[in-house]
Amino acid sequence: MIVRRLLDKAGRTYADEAGIKLADKPSPLYRLLVLATLLSTRINAGIAVAAAKELAAAKLTTPRAMADSRWQDRVDALGRAHYLRYDEQTATALGDSAETLLRDYSGDLRKLREAGDGGTEGIRRRLRKFARVGPVGADIFCREAQAVWPELRPYLDKKALDGAKRIGLPADPAQLARHTDDEALLAAALVRVALDRELAESVAEG
Repeated sequence: MIVRRLLDKAGRTYADEAGIKLADKPSPLYRLLVLATLLSTRINAGIAVAAAKELAAAKLTTPRAMADSRWQDRVDALGRAHYLRYDEQTATALGDSAETLLRDYSGDLRKLREAGDGGTEGIRRRLRKFARVGPVGADIFCREAQAVWPELRPYLDKKALDGAKRIGLPADPAQLARHTDDEALLAAALVRVALDRELAESVAEG
C-alpha cells in the first residue's frame, strides 16, 4: 500500500529530525516555532534543521533565553549550520519573535492556542504576527503541532497535498487522514516527497 511505503520511507517529522521531543509544553512548542521560522526561508530544509540544532546547542530553547542572547551569538549559531544569506535577518527576527511571545503570551504558546478564536484559522492568524512567520511558517508550525494540538487535525496544507499528487494519492485531507492515526507524520512525509523527486519516485514505484 502506497501510504505504508510513504510512511516507511519518508515518515519522520521535522521536529523529530531537529531533536525536538514535541509535547504540549512551553519549551518544545517554542523550539517548533523557531524551526518553523528557519524553514520558512528559501533554504534547504536540512540546513534549517541543522540551524535549529545549533540554536538548541547554544541553549536558546526558550523565548527568554533567545531574547536575552546577543545578536552575534545567534548569527554565529546559524553560521555553524551554514544557514547563510538569511543569517543576519533571521537572527534579528528570532530576537523580535521571542520578545513578541514574551509580551503577548508570557512566553507560552499554549496561551496563543487558548486565544485562537476561530479554531485553526485563529491559530494561524496569531502565528503570522511573529517576525518572519508568514503563511508558509504558519503552515509548517501547524503541520507539526497537530501531533499535540488535536483541533488542528488533519492539517494537510498545499505543500503536503502537492506531495500527495506527486505519488498518486488523492489531494483531499479527509481521505488522506483515513489512512493513518498520525496526521503529523503523514504531513511531514508528504512534504518530503513534494521536495524530493527521487524520494517520490521511490515511494510511487515501490
